[in-house]
Amino acid sequence: MDSDEARAIFERAGCTGSLLVRPLDGSAEFSVDADQLVVPASVVKVLVALAAETWFAEGRLDPRERVVLGAAERTPGPVGVSLFEDDAELSLRDMVVLMLTISDNPCTDMLVHRLGLDALNATAARLGLRNTVVRSDLRTMLDSIGQDLGRADWGDLIAWSDRAPAAESAAADEKLPQTRALTPGAGTSTTARDMVRLLRLVWSGQAGPEAACARVRAVMARQLTRHRIASGFRAPVRVAAKSGGLAGIVRNEVGVVSCPDGRQYAAAVFTRSRPGADEAAVNAAIGAATARAVASLHHETA
Repeated sequence: MDSDEARAIFERAGCTGSLLVRPLDGSAEFSVDADQLVVPASVVKVLVALAAETWFAEGRLDPRERVVLGAAERTPGPVGVSLFEDDAELSLRDMVVLMLTISDNPCTDMLVHRLGLDALNATAARLGLRNTVVRSDLRTMLDSIGQDLGRADWGDLIAWSDRAPAAESAAADEKLPQTRALTPGAGTSTTARDMVRLLRLVWSGQAGPEAACARVRAVMARQLTRHRIASGFRAPVRVAAKSGGLAGIVRNEVGVVSCPDGRQYAAAVFTRSRPGADEAAVNAAIGAATARAVASLHHETA
């Protein structure tokens, strides 16, 4: 497969895509617009997890410290603690588990607040992630979408959308891709190349203390989402990954594919859907493009 064939996979699914796949060792790569700025969505949680686990390993945070996630102020989201009616008390290290396995937003924001944006961006800089910037927590990012569409915040946008006249709702949908949160470079941003570099450093144990890297690897292997990169592979191939999505426009995943012969590949795929695109088709395209790229590299290095 060449880059044009990969682009065609995304085109048929109703989206554009950037992709990079590299072996964990060696310099070979399969690339499609890998240096293009993208919106990471929840893929950024890999960086948050690494920073948190590094602080645990260095003794700067107690992983067993228990923190209450209050019901009134928790970050919105489609899963996990966002759906709870009551206050929830968790340890910081268990928040990492929920953040990576089910992409829990309240746990992510609590960790972001404890670490601070400066520490996250310092981690990105230390690792050579030259185009990765974390500009806000998730709640601020979601609220900015509501504000950019003329509402007070995210909650106000959701309440308004339930009763909005069809014409006004359609106008908001048209403006949605231009909001700050969905504009690469305006909000939190990265590239496929940066995310593959991050994965390679985590898997080699060079991203931080070995205990921190090992923990991130182990928890990513337990992500529940299996319909993106993992959909392109069958056992005994294993995939450890972190997905991300935002507003039905951005659908992403990064992860490491481990083949039965011992070879491993770091992959990062970022997509933007056109209006009316089918979510299942985009998810399948992420798996198909990654599988074809891995197969190409596997053949080259056999």
